[in-house]
Amino acid sequence: MMIGGSRLRQIGWAVVLGVCLAAFVVLTFRVNAVKSEVRLAERQIVALEREKLMLETEFETRANQRQLADWNRVEFGYQAPRSDQYLDSERQLAALGLPRAVDAPDPIRVARARQSEEVELAAMVSPLTGKPAQSAGSGDGRQEMAAPRSLAERLSDGTRLGASLAEVAE
Repeated sequence: MMIGGSRLRQIGWAVVLGVCLAAFVVLTFRVNAVKSEVRLAERQIVALEREKLMLETEFETRANQRQLADWNRVEFGYQAPRSDQYLDSERQLAALGLPRAVDAPDPIRVARARQSEEVELAAMVSPLTGKPAQSAGSGDGRQEMAAPRSLAERLSDGTRLGASLAEVAE
């Protein structure tokens, strides 16, 4: 009998252990299902908060647009563009490039300095000698800025400069 009771007890424990294991597995699946539902609900909450923020921003923007439109109309006299202000085709755009008509207003002009007036520049002084630098064209110490000189002219100025440096060194 002892062997039969011991065997029955082992089978009983195995059944209890199997039931506990099955309950554990079912409970684990249930917990994971609830966690999944919670995560889904949190994602929906975040999405709804973002949508709410976007709608609030849009509402504030539209309210500001109405306020700006009122200011533009009352304070500044601005008006929104009308449909007749836009071009219908490329031909209308090309027509804008035609020469000015006889009765057309003058184009906008930009202010600039007169070319006939000479600007007085200070004489350029050589840092080596302290004397006014002599250019090829003028003897008053100012360099002319008119036209670029050729390479031969610039090289000949370099030889003159080298000769004057040699004189200073002596």
